[in-house]
Amino acid sequence: MKLYSRSQLIKSSLAGLAVGVVISLSSVAYFSLRSKSEPVDNSEAQEEQSESAKTEISENVSSQPAKTPEITAPVAKKPSSFIEEKSVPVANTSYSQYTQDEQQNISVYEKCNEAVVNITTQVMGINWFLEPVVQEGGSGSGSIIDKRGYVVTNVHVISNASKINISLYDGTSYEGTVIGKDVESDIAVIKFNPPDNVTLKTIDFGNSNNLKVGQKVIAIGNPFALERTMTTGIISGLGRPIQESTNVIIRNMIQTDAAINPGNSGGPLLDTSGKMVGINTMIISNSGSSAGIGFAVPVSTARRVVDDLIKYRKVNRGVLKIAPVQMTSSIARYAGLSINYGILVSEVERGSSTEKSGILGGTEQVQYGSRFNPTTIYLGGDIITGIDNITVRTYADYTSALESKRPGDTVTVTVFRNGEYKKLKVTLDGKESTQTRSSASLSDMQESSL
Repeated sequence: MKLYSRSQLIKSSLAGLAVGVVISLSSVAYFSLRSKSEPVDNSEAQEEQSESAKTEISENVSSQPAKTPEITAPVAKKPSSFIEEKSVPVANTSYSQYTQDEQQNISVYEKCNEAVVNITTQVMGINWFLEPVVQEGGSGSGSIIDKRGYVVTNVHVISNASKINISLYDGTSYEGTVIGKDVESDIAVIKFNPPDNVTLKTIDFGNSNNLKVGQKVIAIGNPFALERTMTTGIISGLGRPIQESTNVIIRNMIQTDAAINPGNSGGPLLDTSGKMVGINTMIISNSGSSAGIGFAVPVSTARRVVDDLIKYRKVNRGVLKIAPVQMTSSIARYAGLSINYGILVSEVERGSSTEKSGILGGTEQVQYGSRFNPTTIYLGGDIITGIDNITVRTYADYTSALESKRPGDTVTVTVFRNGEYKKLKVTLDGKESTQTRSSASLSDMQESSL
């Protein structure tokens, strides 16, 4: 056994320690260089570590007694993105799923449909035993224009009615009475009396003077007994003169392609704000269906007529105080005249503004009409061929030319006198005389020899 001194032991220990330090530093440097040149895949180690952790947790849980789980409030998870996501608010409107045009239609219907009424009539008829019986008459639509129960409709809807029934949107029915009717414009006003606890919906008058061709319009009515049906279309034309009957021409009519079926007559033609711009009146169709051209009386005419009907029960219209006779070929031949159209002035009421304006009546008395119902007329007077800018060939032209005139208005009347045309300034009178009304019926007579 070799013996070492204390100093030798210290020296050998220090030398060993130094060698160990050098070896350790060399190993660290070696592995550091290797990690930079080749990436180390730690997935397997991590998986082993994860599995080990799961096993350890499982063993710990199984070794512990079961506990009742605690109910805690859910913790909101933060989005994985660094940008905070915000939800888009949804518009709280029942119209959000409709197009703008659809929203417009729905809005007008909801605003106005409860003010559109169904009108049915009963008329007196004769049965096989020549006994008077009540029969079903016509039907149509109307618009409530006043909360007191005033309804505007067409004259032909209530024509010859012995009883008028007005049905509201909720199914309630009331008996209506005629306030007034104007054949020249085909506008009538009827009224019913609602109970005190009933508040009626009404439709406001709009403005028909600013309408444009191509403008959208909406019609609401009761076609084929289907209450409150809506159709849409555009204004196809303006200022149309339409002859409604033998003696009636309605001027400035609105033409529309919105379907106007028979039951729509008297109902409102509305603009997109829900205001009335016309009163649906008729449709011209070869088939008699809605596949045709619809016409409505402009609200500018309706407003004036309705106001007069409510105030006076008639239209306060300016007239020529004459006894008019429709010119015919037989009258022209008998009188030796060169024209066979226009309105012959049979008589002029004495002291009237018409007489003072220079209109001349006839002087030659003749019998005109059928053999069993002759009428006395006077030849030799003026023949009216125009009023203002309107050519007058028939009695319907004559009445329509004066339809919008008021008493006191001055019109330019073109007359044929002694083979020449003359223009006269004529101030219109007021209420028609009895003589004028009876003579006007001559236009309905069939042409016969004098």
